[in-house]
Amino acid sequence: MVTKIYLIRHGETEDADSGRYKGHLDVPLSENGIKQIKKLAKYISGEAGKRGSAEVVRSESPDFLISGLSAIYSSDLIRAVKSADIIAEQFDLKPVIFAGLKERNFGEWEGMTFNEIEEKWPDAFSAWASNPLKFSPIDGESTSEVRERVMPAFNEITDKHKGQNIAIVSHGGVIRIILCELLGIPLENIFRIEQDFAALNIIELWDYPVVKLINFRAQNTEPR
Repeated sequence: MVTKIYLIRHGETEDADSGRYKGHLDVPLSENGIKQIKKLAKYISGEAGKRGSAEVVRSESPDFLISGLSAIYSSDLIRAVKSADIIAEQFDLKPVIFAGLKERNFGEWEGMTFNEIEEKWPDAFSAWASNPLKFSPIDGESTSEVRERVMPAFNEITDKHKGQNIAIVSHGGVIRIILCELLGIPLENIFRIEQDFAALNIIELWDYPVVKLINFRAQNTEPR
């Protein structure tokens, strides 16, 4: 009996090009971010295939399609909630909000660029940049601290839905931690895993986890 998890990063946010770290700041999706998630939602539900788009990729990758979802979970930050709402609509579900899935708390550094942080707190930034696993942003969370709340949340959700298909909508940092944990990758290497906006990752839980897909974006599948 396999549990299949569709692990999804929220769509692009407003001011995404500014290089400012959002963390717990509640920033909305951009217009483009809404389009990204709508395209992904239609793709994984199979609706896009009815119009003939992305048929070649889909026929080669049947595991991308979701025949049905038992539940969809979301971080409580609005960019994730809105993304989950869009996806849930394709499956006649209502997202379950789970605060443990929210992005890393960046403390005093939220809303700032790395250059601004380094200029204002050079020593603290240097310590964090050299070892984000151990050090945290001022009044924020280290990578280890994020793991300590994210993995119990993930395990609680998956334990509740054994043998089912579920979706989890969260954030780049959270998803990287989950993937590192399941793949046995040291968290020091967390940024070797890319997570674009509206990225889809697929995980199967057997007696051990199998990661079948990482950082897939539906917008790249349509003919140019």
